[in-house]
Amino acid sequence: MSKHRDHGGGLDAAVARYGGEKSDWIDLSTGINPTPYPIGNIPQSAWSSLPDAAAQDALIQAARAFWNVPRGAAILAAPGASSLIARLPALWPVGRVEIQTPTYNEHAGAFGAQGWTVSNQPDPSADVQVIVHPNNPDGRLWRQDALTASYVIIDESFCDVMPEASLIERVSDGRTIVLKSFGKFWGQAGLRLGFAIGAPELIDRLSALIGPWAVSGPALSVGTAALNDGAWFAATNITLKHKSDKLDGIIANKGAKIIGGTSLFRLYEVPNARAFQDQLAKGRVWSRIFPYSDTWMRLGLPPEDKWDQLEAAL
Repeated sequence: MSKHRDHGGGLDAAVARYGGEKSDWIDLSTGINPTPYPIGNIPQSAWSSLPDAAAQDALIQAARAFWNVPRGAAILAAPGASSLIARLPALWPVGRVEIQTPTYNEHAGAFGAQGWTVSNQPDPSADVQVIVHPNNPDGRLWRQDALTASYVIIDESFCDVMPEASLIERVSDGRTIVLKSFGKFWGQAGLRLGFAIGAPELIDRLSALIGPWAVSGPALSVGTAALNDGAWFAATNITLKHKSDKLDGIIANKGAKIIGGTSLFRLYEVPNARAFQDQLAKGRVWSRIFPYSDTWMRLGLPPEDKWDQLEAAL
């Protein structure tokens, strides 16, 4: 991940600037579930052996069932969605790609690094179109009739909070790739697990770029268990909605306007985003602001025992 691109995170830099110990801080600059999936006991064999075909097949079958992947589409598991994003531009000859902004900037960074011309506005001449659905940071949902390029990449890293909005059925056209992230909804970002779903020909080529044994044994074990745990998924979606509503109420009382987001992150308009971030940081709460907006601030959800700290910082 390029150090020159703007991202959430960066808590070490915040600690260095504002002080305190890292354990004193709440990092609300990302959209990661603060109550992660309980991983339980990981078999010793997952650590000590190369991932075997049975474990990989079990994960793929769990993913196929969980996301209702259309028959005939292929699934590739990888060490995080970011590793897939970095390799996707190599699937086609260098050309033009439409990536409307504002959105997650790794897509433009990956295409630009491989020589593509990146358009941040609607571009009828684009060979490839990339959308983030729901969009990060504003939660925008895309209409299918807006997807017009020869090939379409749909990043659904945050779509598990609204599964009914998924565009997964589009992969049946043979020209669409859907990306899924495990780290966001299941709160296990450090596990590094992501998925690409699409036509077998495209997924086979992407797999060759990723290489063998891409997903670790522990990630295969945890990912399979989590994707098969429908009860945890359903209960978590309800809990996230309640928590995001609670966050909206707290922030709105401080003069912020709610302008978008999902139940994993919320986007607010404030009079001065940098001043708001500075105020929160003095209370050891790290937030996300954007280089292209003086008024936008994004917040994730705090852990259950840290709501008081957030309110005190405000």
